[in-house]
Formats: sequence, C-alpha cells, structure tokens
Amino acid sequence: MNTDKLSRRDFLTGVSAGTLAMMTVGSVGAYANISRRASKLAVLGGKPVRTKGWPDWPYCDREILKSLTETAKSGQWCRIQGGAHQVKDFQKAWAKINGVKHCVATGSGTQALHTCVEALGIGPGDEVITSPYTDPGTISSILSARALPVLADLDVESYQLDAGEVAKLINSNTKAIMPVHIMGQPCEIGRIMAIAKKHNLKVIEDACQSHMAVFDGKMLGTIGDVGCFSFQSSKVIACGEGGAAIGNDDELMDRCYTVHNHGTSARGLTETIGPKYRMNEFEGAVLMGQMSGVKERFEKRNANAAYLTEKLKDLKGIRPQKLYAGTESGSFYLYAMSYDKDYFDGLERKEFVRAINAEGIGLGPSHLKRGLHREPWVDHILDLPVYKKMYSAKRLREYKEQCVCPNCEQVCQEMLMLWSSGPLLGDKKDMDDIVDAIYKVYENRKMLIKA
Repeated sequence: MNTDKLSRRDFLTGVSAGTLAMMTVGSVGAYANISRRASKLAVLGGKPVRTKGWPDWPYCDREILKSLTETAKSGQWCRIQGGAHQVKDFQKAWAKINGVKHCVATGSGTQALHTCVEALGIGPGDEVITSPYTDPGTISSILSARALPVLADLDVESYQLDAGEVAKLINSNTKAIMPVHIMGQPCEIGRIMAIAKKHNLKVIEDACQSHMAVFDGKMLGTIGDVGCFSFQSSKVIACGEGGAAIGNDDELMDRCYTVHNHGTSARGLTETIGPKYRMNEFEGAVLMGQMSGVKERFEKRNANAAYLTEKLKDLKGIRPQKLYAGTESGSFYLYAMSYDKDYFDGLERKEFVRAINAEGIGLGPSHLKRGLHREPWVDHILDLPVYKKMYSAKRLREYKEQCVCPNCEQVCQEMLMLWSSGPLLGDKKDMDDIVDAIYKVYENRKMLIKA
C-alpha cells in the first residue's frame, strides 16, 4: 500500500505533460523509443516493455487511516448519532467543490440515481431516456421506480448519447433524460439540455464516473436538475461503495433527502415512500480523509490523459475517445479508445489485447459485449405484470422494437479501455510505457498474424 501523498514535484511533473484543462495538448513533442519497439514481442517470448506495477488503488494515505481510526474509536458509526460528523462534513465539502448548495450522501451511485428518480415523482407509466452503454446501475435506478428506461443510440466516436437519437424517442410519457458522462468525460450535455427545455423534461445527470469534470465552465452534475456521483472502490474518488446527489433546487433536494431517509424528512416526519439509502460514517471518513488531495490527483490524470492522446494521435487504427467542444477537463475514470483492425492488417482485437497485456499494460476490451439493450432484463420487464398493467401492449411492442442500437454495438466491438484511477497517477515514464507497448505491437503486428 502506498501510504504517502503525491508530492508537489510529482504533481508539477504531471502538469508539465499537458494542460490541466487539455487546452495545450499540441505542445507535447513526439515520442519514439525505437529500440524498445523493435524488440521481440513479449507474447512471443520477448522482453516486455513494462515489468513493474502501477500506482496503488484504491488510494490510501495516513490521512485516510487517521480519519477511519478516529471514527472507529468514537463509536459514532451511524450518521444519525448525535456526535457523528463525517457524512455531514463530506456533504458540505462535496457541495463546496462542485459549487452547489446541497449534497445528499447515499450508499452508492445507483442509490443516488434512484433517489432522484423517486424525488422527481417518476414512476409506473413514465419513461426516462438514457444510454445503452453504461453501468447497469443507471438502468436499475429507473427500473426500481417501475418506470421504463428508453435507450437511445450513441455517437460512435465519443461513446456518449447521441442527442439527435434522444430527440427521436421523446413521447407523451417521457418525463426525464438521464445522460451518462461515460468514462468520466462530458457528454453532449448542451444539446441535451436544449432538448429537455424544449419538451419540458427533467435532466438527471449520471455523473457517477465524472467527478470534478468541467464542461463550458460548469461542473458536471450541476448542469441538469440534479447530478449523481459514485464513490465505489474503482472510481477516482472512492470509499468502497457510496454515492451522492447534488443540486441547487431547495425543494427538490429536500425531497431527495426525504426519499433516501426511508421517507422521513429533515423535519422528522415520515412523509413519503422511500428506501434507506443513508451513507454511513466509515464511508464518510474515507472520503473526508482524501479531500485535501482530490484536485491534485484530478489534474494529474488530465495531464497524463492529454499526454497519451498526443502520443497516439498519429497512429492509425487507434482512436482515443472524442471529447466534445466545450470540454475543459474530464475525470478520466477510464481512458478509452477505438481499435480498427484494418489498420493492423486484420489483427483481431482479442489478439491485440493479449499482446498488449503481455507487454505489462492492462489494456482491455469493452466491459459490455453488446450493450445493455441486448441484455436479458429487457424481456424480463416486458413479461412483468406491473409493466403489462402500466404500459399498453402496443407501447411494449414498440419498446422492444426500439431496442436496436447499432452504434452502441459497434462501440462494444471496437473499444479498448485503460482503467485509469490508479495508472493515470503515474509519471511521464509510465505513460511512455503505455505508448511504447501499443506501438511495439503495431510495428510487429505481422509476426502475430503469422503466429
């Protein structure tokens, strides 16, 4: 376990690799470690580009351990105990970081999303448009309210919801749009907000992967009516599980609090239906223990991501995730790219991944094989009595027919992803290892095809 905070020197090294807001990517010079690339591929018995590990994740340092220890010794493990303060402190800190008035901390990002769906009064008979390429928790948050998740297709280059496809799916039952900032980078949120305004729809931002990212001067999660985050152990800010909903609408955020607190309001009255989604003090302690360094780590990931993008920009066959105009920074929970085997002389993606992994780089395919529109839950809900009762047979047939997202399937077939929470906290030499491994496989691709 790495128990030391990132040093100022490490931070400045990362910053020098590229702009904190990805505005000066072009200043990074070309990198070419020819001797390492020309060597025999590790998968064929050669020496790998990288033999050491990556920065540890989840992040842990003395401040986190101190915060946890103090909480354990206090005996105040539940946030409703009189002297408990970790969750309250975190809610204030996270609201301040995002520049909003309110934060409601939950047990997971999925819980935060479901809380917001319920707080907006969305339920049986209603529809919410969202992405087929996301964590299943996005879909679950809508299904848990017995509403209908309507899946719009993607932009194949950004992996984000195609705003034009969203507009096509709006009908009289549509109550909200739940855009997902996938991989931690901003979706086409400006167009989505314009569509929502035109049709008087609510917007629940699924910012579960996009902590602290900025689009057009605004923090993700603050652009829609409400925004939700996850602090699951793989995320760039983590506490094992955990989530939060943020916003500026006093009435809506009061309802979010009431829903997540088993229907009991801040006034102490049980007023509505709600699950028990409260974050506990240990999760709050882990989060508060790392607040002092979150901006530093965020900026280092952005610098390293900009560096990787610059180094890979001339390699045909590898296309890093497109970032929309207006993107000032991303969370880079995942650094994703598309793989075109035609530029690798037909080398299949799985063979490319196998060769890259042998070089010591943890690059993998999409975690979704086809997209959530092709998973069994679709047929499951269509056979449930509640859905048959609340939606017409005609609508359910149309819904099944609409679950066709060819762009999403193309994305799933082409995507490569580098989990970035830990690796993008490395130094420039670590990023060079990633680039070297990719170029090494590219330049020796014919050997793999022959093998």
